[in-house]
Amino acid sequence: MTALMSALIIDAVDAALVERLEKTGIRVDYRPGISREEVIKQVGSYNILIFRGRVKIDREVIDAGSKLKVLARYGVGLDNVDVEYAVKRGISVVSAPNAPSQSVAELTIGLILSVARRIPLLSSKVKAGEWPKGRYIGVEVAGRTIGVVGFGRIGKAVAQLARGLGMSVLASDVIDVSRDVEKLGGRQVPLEELLKLSDVVTIHVPLTPETYRLLNAERLSLLKDGAILINTSRGEVIDHEALLKHLDRLWGVGLDVLPEEPPRSQYLKQLISHEKVVVTPHVGSETYEAMRRLAEELANNIEEVVSRIKL
Repeated sequence: MTALMSALIIDAVDAALVERLEKTGIRVDYRPGISREEVIKQVGSYNILIFRGRVKIDREVIDAGSKLKVLARYGVGLDNVDVEYAVKRGISVVSAPNAPSQSVAELTIGLILSVARRIPLLSSKVKAGEWPKGRYIGVEVAGRTIGVVGFGRIGKAVAQLARGLGMSVLASDVIDVSRDVEKLGGRQVPLEELLKLSDVVTIHVPLTPETYRLLNAERLSLLKDGAILINTSRGEVIDHEALLKHLDRLWGVGLDVLPEEPPRSQYLKQLISHEKVVVTPHVGSETYEAMRRLAEELANNIEEVVSRIKL
């Protein structure tokens, strides 16, 4: 039955995904980077749409895909997909939630160390011909407390790596994760308590109505003076205009995600240009290892759905 199916891939993916799908008899058209307008024009000819976070898969796109049977997110989050509407239309929605965990966790640790030791700032100064030795004194993370907001796959992996650096762990989650946290010698606490007690706060929650601006002005004010804030989840979970007002009293901020990617608003441009801010362009899962795991996991999930479809 899969021989009759076709897939449109609109973002860059590992070649292994294309190879796997073609081996199962699915015809694949690989067109990374095509515009939303082109997606709407072309998607009606395909049964499977494979994408990342660039294009919003809303009702307009879904309605244009009159033959769609599967929406497949090459990544973890589905916040750019109208999942409820797709399911009502009889379309299965799949992703690859397990694959990027280690890569995102390692980037999180990298951001923590980069902020703590001012690594990007020092590098930029030296490259510009300066020799700022003694001007920017860093801090160690060993012996400090890391507060992990969202103790799922990625949050847990970050906590494990942080323990290896000699940090103690606090965690906050909407479900009871106390047993997993206690295995690492830490404890689960309410979010407000975590924000008050942690030297480093790192966010690992999905974007939902409940987590939108989870760290609002009121909660950001709870952060310690000299604290480090890291976000590798979704940009919208922080009120960045409020964050801008706290930069002077914080040690620094590490961001892999922003509410606008790339940033357009003046307040975001002001934020990321601050010397206390380290920013990367949403690359948490962009390692060769994670991309290959994404391809394998997503292919498995697509094949499982396709095996149950009757055209």
